[in-house]
Amino acid sequence: MEKTKDILLAFYGDDFTGSTDALEFLSRAGAKTVLFLENPTKELLEKFNDLDAIGVAGMTRAMVPDEMASVLDEAFQSLRKLKPRHVHYKVCSTFDSSPEIGNIGTAIQCGVNTFNNKFTPILVAAPNLGRYSAFGHLYARMGIGSKGAIYRLDKHPSMSKHPITPSHESDLRIHLSKQTNQPMGLIDLVDLDKDILDVKEKLSTETESGNQIVFFDAMYENQMQIIGEVFDNEVNENAPLFSVGSSGIEKALGDYWSKVGILKQRTDWEVLEECQPILVLSGSVSPVTASQINWAVANGFEDIAVSVEALENEDSEAKLINDYQEKITSFLKAGKSVILHTSKGPEDSRFQETKSFFNRKGWDEQMIRSQTAKRFGKILGQSARRALEQIPVKRLVIAGGDTSSYVARELGIVAVEMIAPVFIGAPMCRAFAPNSPINNIEVNLKGGQVGDETYFVALQKGRKTI
Repeated sequence: MEKTKDILLAFYGDDFTGSTDALEFLSRAGAKTVLFLENPTKELLEKFNDLDAIGVAGMTRAMVPDEMASVLDEAFQSLRKLKPRHVHYKVCSTFDSSPEIGNIGTAIQCGVNTFNNKFTPILVAAPNLGRYSAFGHLYARMGIGSKGAIYRLDKHPSMSKHPITPSHESDLRIHLSKQTNQPMGLIDLVDLDKDILDVKEKLSTETESGNQIVFFDAMYENQMQIIGEVFDNEVNENAPLFSVGSSGIEKALGDYWSKVGILKQRTDWEVLEECQPILVLSGSVSPVTASQINWAVANGFEDIAVSVEALENEDSEAKLINDYQEKITSFLKAGKSVILHTSKGPEDSRFQETKSFFNRKGWDEQMIRSQTAKRFGKILGQSARRALEQIPVKRLVIAGGDTSSYVARELGIVAVEMIAPVFIGAPMCRAFAPNSPINNIEVNLKGGQVGDETYFVALQKGRKTI
């Protein structure tokens, strides 16, 4: 691939909604960034001028290790050809993974094979998202961008009960040690409180002692710029620095690049007006999203519950997609905002019914996760696309991590670019979707843990919260 401008950073996200917070922090820092759904070709890149950074929204969080390795080997080789300064494997800020599915150790090994760095830095903390790391242990606020309580990850009301990868361990090194045998070190809070030269010296000590992976703590905003400087100073002339972590990496590097004048913070965002009606597609099982659905319905939204019956066979699926499309069309025609959803949290009977359906097929948890995302993504995406071909909307919201990647592909989305901040970690974007009713409309992508209960109503009103 040819390029006309140096690419500062290229990231590969393990799902779609999680990739948009990385897009947000780069865009806020002033880096012109586009998020693609596939490894971008030269022809596709030429449609976007003067890019400082790119992202690719993948689906590896729902893949088994062998499938991940195949996908990531190709993706990392594609990103390497851009000759970026940094390549980042972007994971969920709750380090959502297991040895069997979404294995981060597999991603690290793929990065080592492609970029051959002497070590892999990992930053999971993102204080502005309510994600904190203290002496290697991860803490998370209940609801990104909300005023929810902060919990150690293994005590978190949502993540400790995650349907596929529940968090039973808050120590990130112990958690990752089940996914890789590489020795690990840590730059902790005490280290970060010292002079920058001392931090760099501690990092050298960690790597020289044989640690091939080094975690970085972070509790406060001012620490991100320090971490960004450390990361950027580790870039080798002959290869990008490969890192793993949350969008805290984009925040850290963006803060540092802004400090030294490589980037200038952007403030000229589009004004978001009230938009009625809007369409919400939710494949999220999070209790945070459930409360947002309930709030929206109590405030004038109509909701349509996707039946587990749709999973039975192709005839059932086709019939129900047609049914949902008609219901969506009817509500939109009447000026009503609509939420099409697969669950209202882990207590919804449909959640257990879905697991029971796949268990009857003899499938394991990994297959259940990937197939649930794929099948529900198809139902949500096709129902919406057919409805929007008849009744277009100006604003669309997609909620849920694993499912969102499949929904976006069914909708024909090729790329998105941030146009305005709304809730932290979930910016408003403009969709690039040729030959689709989604083309050029506003799209917001929300992970399960993002936002307070007013989320969907606030987006309908166009409220800018940050």
